[in-house]
Amino acid sequence: VQLQASGGGLVQTGGSLRLSCAASGSIRGINVMEWYRQAPGKQRELVARISGRGTTDYAESVKGRFTISRNNSKNTVFLQMNSLKPEDTAVYYCLVGTFLLGTFWGQGTLVTVSS
Repeated sequence: VQLQASGGGLVQTGGSLRLSCAASGSIRGINVMEWYRQAPGKQRELVARISGRGTTDYAESVKGRFTISRNNSKNTVFLQMNSLKPEDTAVYYCLVGTFLLGTFWGQGTLVTVSS
């Protein structure tokens, strides 16, 4: 099982980016899909979560600006990030949780927001 994250890059304050994370390989029974981020010198933190039924949850710092979604037929999770701020600068990681196979992490994609 591999998770391929993409969509990171450099953007100015107030700009937008859309991250994608696609799971490939013999993966079945995906339940929760999540996005985390880790800024330099800080701990990794949960940014957004979407359950198998589509229920979403967000960190307070991104509520109203970020939207998580998923395409179950393609085993892909997305993170639409709007109104980006310099404090959103971090490496963003996706996580996929399954019912039987455990959890899997993506390799991370760097988001840099310039002021």
